[in-house]
Amino acid sequence: MKKWLIGLASVLMVGVLAACGNSQTSSSKSSDSVKLVTPKTLTIGLEGTYQPYSYHENGKLTGFEVELGKKIAAELNLKPKFVETKWDSLIAGLDVDKYDIILNNVAKTPERAAKYRFTAPYTSGKSQLAVKKDNTTIKSLKDIKGKKMAQSVTSNNAANVKKLGGVIVPVDGFAQSVTLIEQGRADGTVNESASFYSYLKQQPNADIKLISVGNTIKANPARGLLRKDEAPLQKKVTKAIEKLRQNGQLGKLAKKYFGSDITK
Repeated sequence: MKKWLIGLASVLMVGVLAACGNSQTSSSKSSDSVKLVTPKTLTIGLEGTYQPYSYHENGKLTGFEVELGKKIAAELNLKPKFVETKWDSLIAGLDVDKYDIILNNVAKTPERAAKYRFTAPYTSGKSQLAVKKDNTTIKSLKDIKGKKMAQSVTSNNAANVKKLGGVIVPVDGFAQSVTLIEQGRADGTVNESASFYSYLKQQPNADIKLISVGNTIKANPARGLLRKDEAPLQKKVTKAIEKLRQNGQLGKLAKKYFGSDITK
C-alpha cells in the first residue's frame, strides 16, 4: 500500500512539474508575441499631407510610405490600416495605442530614442546643397561661408548652415527656398536629397543644380517609430524592410515617387 501511494505521489509530482514547464513555455511565447492595436492588422500612423511620402491623389491615400507600409504588412501577413494624424500629435498617438507604428519620415534623435523604438532606416537621409544653375561662386559646401542661404529658421539644416558660416534667409518652407534662389534673393539652400528629388520630379525645369555635401553633414534617415514595449514588432518590421531593400523593391518604390533612389 505504501509503495502504491509513493508511486502515485511521484506521478502527481511529474504532472505538476510538466504543467509548470508548459506554463513557462506559454509565458515565453507570449513575451515574444506581437502586440497589435487591431488583431491581424498593422495600424500605421502618418500625416497624409506630405507629398510624396503620404498624400491624397484623386481622393485616394498614396505615396512612398503608404506603399511601403502595405509591403511591410504583407511581409508580416497582416492587413494594413492607415490613420492620418497631424504632425503635432502624431508621435503622441503611439502612447495611447492609436496605431502600431509611424511611417512619416521620422528621424532618430536621442530624445525620441529614450522613449520609443526605431526600425532599420528606409531612406539614406543624406543632404545636398542647391544653387542657381549659373552660380559659379559656390562649388562645395565650404563656399557657403558669408553667403545667403534660404532655410527654415528652426530646422537642423539651418543649424548646420550657421555652423558653416552661412547667413540665414528665413523661409516658410522648401518651395519658397527654391523660389528665392531662382529670383537671386538667396545664394543657395541645404536640404535632404529626397526633398530636392521630389521637387525636381514635379518641376524638372527648376533653375537649380545640386551639389554633394559629402559627409560634412550627418545623414538623418527616416525610420519606423514604435512604442518601447514593441520589441517583437520592431524586429519583424526591420526584417521586412531589410528584405525589401535586398530584393530591390525599396529602391524601386523610391524611384517611383522621388525619381531617384533615396534609400542609398
